[in-house]
Amino acid sequence: MARQTFEIPCRILVEQSSEHFHAHVELPKTVAMEAGDRVRVQGDPISIPFGSREVFERTATVTRAGPVMRSLTRIAAYFDLAELYEVSFNAGRIK
Repeated sequence: MARQTFEIPCRILVEQSSEHFHAHVELPKTVAMEAGDRVRVQGDPISIPFGSREVFERTATVTRAGPVMRSLTRIAAYFDLAELYEVSFNAGRIK
């Protein structure tokens, strides 16, 4: 069974400042991402000066996961989430 791959336009929001340091990829609302799906943004690496925020229009390649990969991703995510349960907070002082 071959993976479904298609290209779509996307928007990349990049901000690099003392308050924010992030890059977000926005896909069209008609594309619903599911467990195991992959997105690869096409184009040259993005570099912006410190203290600025910019928006770029690019093309993204979406690869849909098959049923087996989707199931494995959900199982792995469950165990990654379960690791958070190991964290505890001590009301007392650390000695």
